[in-house]
Amino acid sequence: MRAQPSRRAVIGGAGALAAFGGVLARPLAAAAQSGAMQAVLDYVQSQKTTGFLIVRDRKTLVEKNWPLPATAEADKFRADFTYGTARDGALLEDVASQQKSFVSVLLGVAIDKGLLDVTRPVSAYIGPGWSKASPDQEAAIRVIDVMTMSSGLTEGFAYQAPAGTMFFYNTPVYAVTKRVVAACAKQPLETLTRGWLTEPAGMAETAWRQRPAAFANVGNPTGLVTTPRDTARFGQVVLDGGKAADGKRIVSEASLKAMFARSATNPAYGRFWWLNGSDYTARPGGARTPGPLIPAAPSDLVAALGAMDRKLHVVPSQKLIVVRMGQATPDRDFDQQLWLRLGKALA
Repeated sequence: MRAQPSRRAVIGGAGALAAFGGVLARPLAAAAQSGAMQAVLDYVQSQKTTGFLIVRDRKTLVEKNWPLPATAEADKFRADFTYGTARDGALLEDVASQQKSFVSVLLGVAIDKGLLDVTRPVSAYIGPGWSKASPDQEAAIRVIDVMTMSSGLTEGFAYQAPAGTMFFYNTPVYAVTKRVVAACAKQPLETLTRGWLTEPAGMAETAWRQRPAAFANVGNPTGLVTTPRDTARFGQVVLDGGKAADGKRIVSEASLKAMFARSATNPAYGRFWWLNGSDYTARPGGARTPGPLIPAAPSDLVAALGAMDRKLHVVPSQKLIVVRMGQATPDRDFDQQLWLRLGKALA
């Protein structure tokens, strides 16, 4: 990991009104002291959370980090998902499938640079034979099909349906897009991630790391390790229409818009991003439920979600970013219950 930036580093540009770390602005004290916000914090802490951060209109409303308890479950989590502690006290965590949304932005940058056409076959970038489908079946799988989880492949890369016809949340096949972006950029993934995203966005605690063998063997051997603050900086890039804090463009507005376009096979999913406000939601496990991803949340919420209930929620209409890190939540209705409480605290 590279050096941690100043503890007063700010999400956003020169006009930002509250800092990460150090002495926070008065709005934080007012929000944290309110009964509604305290109810949010009490609930979040009870759910095995290690890091929780709320930023609204560039102001830090809440920033809390909690240590892992001395339990066997926490020890396993520490061994599998953590890589030390940042200077602000937050754990450096492998954020699991949240990485997909970061890769979505990298793919968007590649499109902007004229290096990638997502309507072309995956094999155009990494060569044939990357799947167990027949040559004709494989040639029909486009990059966009993988980005919308509609490749038609099993987790073992075998053919099960025509590309573009069925939503199946498939992490091993997703990992192929990391090879695609590296191939089209002719750079290692780590290098282009620094140059295209993390350095411009000021995400100095974010990097790819090799995973433990137990996770490396599931088809996605590298994890994105980051902190709540860096994840919020990533969310701010989305809120700012693809620009960094200094105004430098990272990804085009057109590419961002494409990331959040509802896919044909799942209206709650875009290009490696989860989307609220749809009529129904196809869940990662295959279940289809009526209504939006998070009924209590604003309909324009977009989310980067990872195993163990890692959350990045971005709400453009409220200029709002919510980050949650930690172990798996005991409450399987966590998102809904969180937003029922946030709705009162942020009103």
